[in-house]
Amino acid sequence: MTIPPTLEPALFHAAFRDQFEAFLDEHRSALHDTLNGLTEEQARRSLVASKTTLLGLLKHAAFVEKVWFDEAITCRSRADIGIPATPDESFDLDDADTIASVQHAYRQACRASREATAQLALDDVVRGNRRGPLPLRWVYLHVLRELAQHCGHADILREQVLGTTPPRG
Repeated sequence: MTIPPTLEPALFHAAFRDQFEAFLDEHRSALHDTLNGLTEEQARRSLVASKTTLLGLLKHAAFVEKVWFDEAITCRSRADIGIPATPDESFDLDDADTIASVQHAYRQACRASREATAQLALDDVVRGNRRGPLPLRWVYLHVLRELAQHCGHADILREQVLGTTPPRG
């Protein structure tokens, strides 16, 4: 069994920035990988009253990356970025959305997030979020919280998807 990067002893005393980014990347990977090994139908399967599906969760996570690391940093509008106006809309799936396409879009969004923050310090203030100016440190914590919640949602949905048996007949 491989030890997650966040449990490596070297990270225990690393700079806060390194710790934040290791935790973010661990949760990004965990959420991304919840689609691995599923069929397209399983990834789209609706098991709760909301729009939440495994595929929709990852599509929403790409939206989150763009809200916090594009909109908040560049001050571009969501329309200019090409993302939905609301979080609820970010769960909507198109016919063209597949596991491969959504995972690819998510990896690209995460890569762009890392690039957007590379030259910023944790105490630098981002000004493009609707809440007003916020330090990058808070943004990292907020995104980590959101990713952790969605990883939990995805774990439960994946368990339900894989625990069901197809109808016979």
